[in-house]
Amino acid sequence: MPKRATAARPRLSEEAVRARTGKSWSEWFGILDRAGAAQLEHRQIAAHLRGEHRLSNWWCQAVAVTYEQAKGLRAPHEKATGYEIGVSKTIAAPLSRLFRAWEDRRIRDKWLEDPGFVIRKATPGKSLRITWVDGKTNVDCGFYAKGDGKSQISVQHGRLDSAREAARLKTYWAAQLGKLKEMLEG
Repeated sequence: MPKRATAARPRLSEEAVRARTGKSWSEWFGILDRAGAAQLEHRQIAAHLRGEHRLSNWWCQAVAVTYEQAKGLRAPHEKATGYEIGVSKTIAAPLSRLFRAWEDRRIRDKWLEDPGFVIRKATPGKSLRITWVDGKTNVDCGFYAKGDGKSQISVQHGRLDSAREAARLKTYWAAQLGKLKEMLEG
C-alpha cells in the first residue's frame, strides 16, 4: 500500500472508541504499530483486530481504516476499489414519494442534473443499485422511513478514480439532494 502525503484525524471521537472498544485511539495505534500494521494490507489489519482483540466486524473496520488514515496509508474516502463518498438527507416527504422521485425518470429530470443513469436493481421503498451516467461508477441508494411523513435518502457513490473526483461528487450530491428536498417539500 503506497504512503499518502497527508494523514487524517479520526472521524470517531476518543470517547466513542473508548466506550465501545475499551481503548483510546492512541492505545489502538500503539497496538497496531507493535503488530507491524503499517506494513500490512487492510484485510490483514482487520483480521488481526478480530482475532487478537475480539472486536466486532464493524469496529475492526473502523479501527483499521482510522489507523490507515492517521498513518497516511489511506486517503479519506479511499476503498480497495477506488474512492467512495456518502451523502444523506432527511426530507419531509413519505418514503414512497421519495423513492418515486428517484425511480421515475420524468420526476428525476426535475431535480437531478444528470438524470440518465441505469437502475440495475430496485427494491421498492428500500434501495436502488445504479450504474452512473459515466458507465463505470456505482451509486447505491438507501431509503429509510423516519417517522410520520419523513424519510431519508442515503447515497453512496463508489469506484471513483481519485480523491479530487470524490470531493467533487460529495459536493455534487449534497447540492442534488438539496434540490430534491426543496422540490419534495415545496
